[in-house]
Amino acid sequence: MSERPTIDDVRAAQDRLHGVARVTPVYSSETLSRLSGRTVLLKAENLQRTGAFKIRGAYNTIAQLSAEERGRGVLTASAGNHGQAVAWAAREAGIAATIFVPEAAPMAKVEAARGYGATVELAGDGFDETVAMARTRETETGATFVHAFEDARVVAGQGTLGLELAGQLPSGELTVVIPVGGGGLAAGTAIALRALRPEVRIVGVQSAACAPFAGREPAGATIADGIAVKHPGTLTREILDELMDEVVVVDDEEISQAIVLLLERSKLVVEGAGAAPVAAVLAGRVAGGGPVCALLAGGNIDATTMSSVIRYGMTASGRYLVVALLIPDRPGELAHIVGLIARHRANVLAIQHHREGRNIGVLETEAELTLETRDEEHSQLLIRTLADAGYTVRRLR
Repeated sequence: MSERPTIDDVRAAQDRLHGVARVTPVYSSETLSRLSGRTVLLKAENLQRTGAFKIRGAYNTIAQLSAEERGRGVLTASAGNHGQAVAWAAREAGIAATIFVPEAAPMAKVEAARGYGATVELAGDGFDETVAMARTRETETGATFVHAFEDARVVAGQGTLGLELAGQLPSGELTVVIPVGGGGLAAGTAIALRALRPEVRIVGVQSAACAPFAGREPAGATIADGIAVKHPGTLTREILDELMDEVVVVDDEEISQAIVLLLERSKLVVEGAGAAPVAAVLAGRVAGGGPVCALLAGGNIDATTMSSVIRYGMTASGRYLVVALLIPDRPGELAHIVGLIARHRANVLAIQHHREGRNIGVLETEAELTLETRDEEHSQLLIRTLADAGYTVRRLR
């Protein structure tokens, strides 16, 4: 099936996926609603099998292969989530799978694909290079290439998420915000929603570092690796040009803060691409003031990345404060500073002294303090308190 999928194709995919893909829940979020000034709902597809929506399209495609195609096995190229899904679906079908992933792909995603029994090959600096190398292997072996988005069967499978949403969302006007990489999820969901809930507004979200649907040239790496696709598909672009209302862009700082909020307040682990819709809502990029549903497309974020994102997100939101103080080098001075900080209920995480390599006086030292604070307002209060006490304060982060 290479032509554009219809709502009937999406319904047929839903039948194939019955008992395979989970019907993921939709939660309301009081915290996100308060912060954005509108009702916010979360479609928790990060709780799907293999940790992302990709199982829908991968399984729907593999389920339609002929006996001859199954005998030759499947292969794909993926930033991670699609590869895991193909590996899982191939294992369930009892066929061989080879997954090509970029060399910098998160190890959590790589190891998961291996755990499902697939052969994983690290190849290429980014998604587009990885696809080219996988296509070469396809020619050599005759295995079926399961594209991450440029396949009507994949798009139809992803569209089953839209069928679920149509029955889960409240009646009336509402906006659905969807992360967009190659466009398979957005295209499939849009087909379903336009057929069943035509009043729903559909907004796509891309990372500022890679936003071809927004007309931007690639600008480097992003924590939203799952949507870092430089060249979306012809099929998906055609569908989205017709069915999607708007595309907005968010940066890594905004995505990081969204990841931290979802983890802390909603108790949901979400990767960068999955958190992009929440980032867009919180940044005020999604027009209107009515209810909005953010698709949390995936939760496959490795521990190292999560640790870095938490630090970055908390710093960006003013909850980590790093300052350098110029202070007299004498006994008791540091204890006085710590007392001032404790008085305002901030937590000292680290203190470093710098006496060498600094343009400071003979009887002075520079102290670098890393503090845990409540928010940006609390950080500003601490800076003022230290300055009012006579210290020269330089904010580092």
